[in-house]
Amino acid sequence: MVQAAVWILSLAVAAGTILGLLHLRATDAKTRPPTWAGIAHGVVGALGLAALVLALQGPPRGVAEGAGSFGATAGWLFAAALLTGAIVFVRRRNGPAVTTAIHAGLAITGYALLLAWNSLG
Repeated sequence: MVQAAVWILSLAVAAGTILGLLHLRATDAKTRPPTWAGIAHGVVGALGLAALVLALQGPPRGVAEGAGSFGATAGWLFAAALLTGAIVFVRRRNGPAVTTAIHAGLAITGYALLLAWNSLG
């Protein structure tokens, strides 16, 4: 289940990277990424978070290496990223860019912890 979470969240991270780059490149509302792409990114991220929560119910990983809490911490960070992503979506027309930066920072940190936790199994 950990592998499934890693693959699903890798897809969400890749999609988020592409969406972020397209958004930064946009000059007006017409050139921004389509709304459905943001929704798909959120759905994939939520599915990845669900897979991670299920993986956390399994046997402990990384305890001997001192990284036993990496999986749970990654889960909390992805949950926070999901929440801030929902805020970005709701306020997409006039929301501050700092919310997007917080969303990306939470997701990137969670992803790094997830990869580290995955490498210990």
